[in-house]
Amino acid sequence: MKVLVAEKIAAAGIERLKREFEVDVKLELTPEQLVAEIPAYDGLIVRSATRATREVIEAGTNLKIIGRAGVGVDNVDVQAATERGVIVCNAPTSNIVSAAEHTIALMLAQARNIPQANASMKQCKWERSKFTGTEVLDKTLGVVGLGRIGALVAERARGLGMKVLAYDPYVSEERAAQMGIELATSLEDLLPRADFLTVHLPKTKETIGMFGAEQFALMKDGVRLMNTARGGIYQEQALIDALESGKVASAGVDVYEVEPCTDSPLFAYDQVIVTPHLGASTSEAQDRAGEQIAEYVAAGLNGEMVSTAVNIAPVAPEVMEQVGPFIPLAEAMGSALGQIVRGHVSDLHVHFIGQLSGQDTRILKTALLKGLLTAVTQDSINFVNANLYAEQRGIQLEEHKRPESFDYVSVMVIEASTEAGPIKLGATLVGKKNEPRIILFNDFELDMAPSTCMAFLQYEDVPGVIGKVGTALGEAKINIGSMHVGRTEEGGTALMGINVDSPISSELLDRIATQVGATNAWSVEL
Repeated sequence: MKVLVAEKIAAAGIERLKREFEVDVKLELTPEQLVAEIPAYDGLIVRSATRATREVIEAGTNLKIIGRAGVGVDNVDVQAATERGVIVCNAPTSNIVSAAEHTIALMLAQARNIPQANASMKQCKWERSKFTGTEVLDKTLGVVGLGRIGALVAERARGLGMKVLAYDPYVSEERAAQMGIELATSLEDLLPRADFLTVHLPKTKETIGMFGAEQFALMKDGVRLMNTARGGIYQEQALIDALESGKVASAGVDVYEVEPCTDSPLFAYDQVIVTPHLGASTSEAQDRAGEQIAEYVAAGLNGEMVSTAVNIAPVAPEVMEQVGPFIPLAEAMGSALGQIVRGHVSDLHVHFIGQLSGQDTRILKTALLKGLLTAVTQDSINFVNANLYAEQRGIQLEEHKRPESFDYVSVMVIEASTEAGPIKLGATLVGKKNEPRIILFNDFELDMAPSTCMAFLQYEDVPGVIGKVGTALGEAKINIGSMHVGRTEEGGTALMGINVDSPISSELLDRIATQVGATNAWSVEL
């Protein structure tokens, strides 16, 4: 078999491939040249410049696997590859050490005023007393997000003699204890106790702007911050206000809302250390990406499991015919659950009812976990690694099957125990077109088609609630697509499900909940 390497990767990766395959390195191919070349190859390796478009993939009549020597796969048409049975894989762990080390570097640079002292010396000044620093020994590092990078940062901080306090509602106390980390019960519990604070979170509607004036007010005076995760997690003006008041002693920033970033108000502050998104920029990370992707591509061409595949793992055709239509629904249910729950998920159960109970539903359980974990972690979750990630976070999904279904041919129900109480979601497919429906939310029956933007309100069943909700959304210029109400009994408790055309902010949702006296309110984006 033949492998085309379209961009420069580590020499060790090339040598690894050459042990088994014929390898051609052809750099700087134009899109037209790549389309012309690809029919002769079984494997393709790219970095970020080369785009594996639908046209390229459809031209690759022998193509079996595409490897991206890096973390993301934005330059690969994953859908087109999946349709043609082509594995797409990446090297998601290639830069995690580099990112963790850069976080530690920003922390130590702040503690000892290294950039400021360096600038002073190069101005021919000797200002020892001006740059007195602080030791990190016995200080508390607060880590928000214990994915792979967050865990590596915590490990290195403990090696420096620091106490590590972490908040991640999807990591169990047992897992944290194994890592020698104290698990905070909430963000509010962590913030007042941290001398240094680092965030390792995905970019989601919940995390962008997560740290504003209210969160800064809870922090310890003189706290020092690091952000090597995603730009925008700290609200810029709130951070500036905290820097000027002295609440935040210093900050180390490697990521920005818009990149490249060549102009920011933060640049004016000497106590803010800024770097141009260098988290993954080490020669080792670049070499590691090439070496790892060579191993994964070799495994794929040999018919072995590819642990970093980002598209669906192989499923028997007869199984896919029966359960395939439910895969997107299962992933959506997992994503919705991840956004609805508050706190660590435990006692996670999935019930397959009706015809589904007689099928091999392993891929549906994986899809549920993929949706759940993608909603709550910055790590790259796919159908291959979702189960492993869940296990690492102490999340166990128990399966139950029941052949009797009175209202629908097949139903999936997820149940989870959370710190805020139990959550239950039920869904099905209806009609010849397999249209999805949400049919159960906790104890309330619905008949609601899921949409990109949704909200749910639980409230006392009294007149006027629907009008108040509609008015509030109208004033916010948010259009309602449809509204569904279920209730336990007349005059009891009701649940409203709303499909809207644009996201409902947490502030607006809280305001609506207050206006109608809702006991619970949730927003979901799929």
